Amino acid sequence: MERLKPFIALLDLDLLLFMAVSAVKVGFFLGAVMGFTAFLTWVERKLSSLMQDRVGPNRASIFGFTLLGLFHPIADGIKLMMKEDFVPARASKVLFTLAPVITLVPVLAAFAVIPFGNYIEILGYRVDLVIARLPLGLLYVLAVSGFAIYGTFLAGWASKSNFALLGALRGAAQMISYEVTLGLTLVGLMMVYGTADLQQIVLAQGRLLFGVIPAWGVIYQFPAFLLFLTAAMAENKRTPFDVVEGESEIIGYFMEYSSMRFAIFMFAEFIEIILVAMLAVTLFLGGWQIPYLGEAGFLFPCGRSIAIHPYAVVLAQMAAFAGKTAFMCWALMTLRWTVPRFRFDQVMKLAWQGILPLSLLNILVTGLVLLLAGKL
Repeated sequence: MERLKPFIALLDLDLLLFMAVSAVKVGFFLGAVMGFTAFLTWVERKLSSLMQDRVGPNRASIFGFTLLGLFHPIADGIKLMMKEDFVPARASKVLFTLAPVITLVPVLAAFAVIPFGNYIEILGYRVDLVIARLPLGLLYVLAVSGFAIYGTFLAGWASKSNFALLGALRGAAQMISYEVTLGLTLVGLMMVYGTADLQQIVLAQGRLLFGVIPAWGVIYQFPAFLLFLTAAMAENKRTPFDVVEGESEIIGYFMEYSSMRFAIFMFAEFIEIILVAMLAVTLFLGGWQIPYLGEAGFLFPCGRSIAIHPYAVVLAQMAAFAGKTAFMCWALMTLRWTVPRFRFDQVMKLAWQGILPLSLLNILVTGLVLLLAGKL
């Protein structure tokens, strides 16, 4: 300990406090995401069973209690850990091992800039409810999430299987195509709010149009909202865009994976659902904003106000963000079990001949409207 004292003396107290607060935010946010991801695996199976008039998960029990199948995610985790971790003899073992990690890490890293509240003061220290606030946070999300393409391709290529490689090629082509269109769907939104800082975008959505209507992004950019959800679902490779893992064609970039390596791919897919939902909420549905709720409480257009403790306001905003995210996850899963799978040529045609020109048209119209309104 005596040897460490000179190094401890060099550290700034404010820096240590910042690091401690950041560690708490990372643990809280990622812990909530991981827990909700496990819950989503149950929600998807339960939702699909309800829509298809099936029983759904109801077998796993503890002391005879099934709790509507809520123990199934725990049983899944135990089962996957107990399975044989098989690696094909001809596979590139290093890349075969790294591929699931490269798929998961970029998705988790993208959560760093998503604000889940405004700020809270604790003993005079201001804590922003975002892990890392960046001026170009939206561009950071698009850039980091794009690295998942390498994990998808390497998984198929490193398996040394023709069928896995075919799925990887489809996955890489699909993800690259929809990464391009996904970014273009958000250009109009950045033009409206004049920033790529996600917290600034959420704060701007706290304004009221005509003193009554919340200025959420979905009101300004409703076409972009629909295009964004479509491109995000396709980039996530989920039904109706799951052509990279067509069971009828016996292909799939992770078909040679088993045990926890396969679980990482599956987990990354569900985590990306939450990421897409949080981005949609942050950009288009007001984020953590609650209409008419400010730092001091509710202030209604009629002039009436209700004072609320600042801590209660923060908790309400965080709950609103969580509720909106849960709603968007439910909506995405409902679409997943409603629309049938497209063919691969239809998926690519939708990207380049559908979403791309419509996104460019949205940018043009948004620019013309802002120019006529004197905002440019």
